[in-house]
Amino acid sequence: MTSRPESWPLDDRGAAYGDGLFETVLLRDGEPQLWDAHLGRLAKGCEVLAIPLPARAALEEPLAAAGKGLQVLKLMLTRGSGGRGYQLPAKPEPRLRWRLAPFVPMSDHWASGVRIRHCALRLGIQPTLAGLKHLNRLENVLARAEWSTPKVAEGVLCDAEGRLVEATCMNLFWQRHGRLETPRLDRCGVAGTLREALRQRVSLHEVESDPAVLENAEAVWLGNSLQGLWPVARLDDAQGRELMRWKIGPRHRPLQAEAHALLGHPLFT
Repeated sequence: MTSRPESWPLDDRGAAYGDGLFETVLLRDGEPQLWDAHLGRLAKGCEVLAIPLPARAALEEPLAAAGKGLQVLKLMLTRGSGGRGYQLPAKPEPRLRWRLAPFVPMSDHWASGVRIRHCALRLGIQPTLAGLKHLNRLENVLARAEWSTPKVAEGVLCDAEGRLVEATCMNLFWQRHGRLETPRLDRCGVAGTLREALRQRVSLHEVESDPAVLENAEAVWLGNSLQGLWPVARLDDAQGRELMRWKIGPRHRPLQAEAHALLGHPLFT
């Protein structure tokens, strides 16, 4: 594991308040996948939070330390230190840290699919932060604590008004009446870089839906820019009771192929 060595001071605003942003990037033989999309999301987050965006050269510094094979690069950018309480510092001095680690995707999920469940936790609605990958992820931590069995790969989250949003660390996709759909993310949730790239390649409709839509779907997937796309084979409720099963087959492969072509992951037929 490789990282920028400086430690975090106790008064760093990212540690104290979640006042910052992060990106997790798949590197394939040192080449960042969806790099421009990650930099674009980071730039948007900096604009919303009014954090100065580091120079591209600083953001690309970790790439020189990358090795062969698959690695994950985690970039963390905070507003730095300063300010009194929640008040912003007059002239923020952002703090950028990074870490490189080996990465092994859960490739068995690509072929056989995964079991997922609904979560009881509801995401707070905050349109200003919707789509951003900010450092305050306590809701996701609490949602992930709702199950411990390794048989369940992910949990599905709704917002406080009952609309589908995402999974704890992946975006959500489904096919209904032959149409590909994904939750609209204008109230909360993270706009994943793989999700955004897929929107440019396929006809993917953003919709407002309640969780029952998944029980009427012909196919369901979860995806992010590290793992690619996992087909969903089983959906449980928040108590672990089975709601739906899907047979993984040819219907699941076209969208998965589009996603994996973007990341260099294996394709399936």
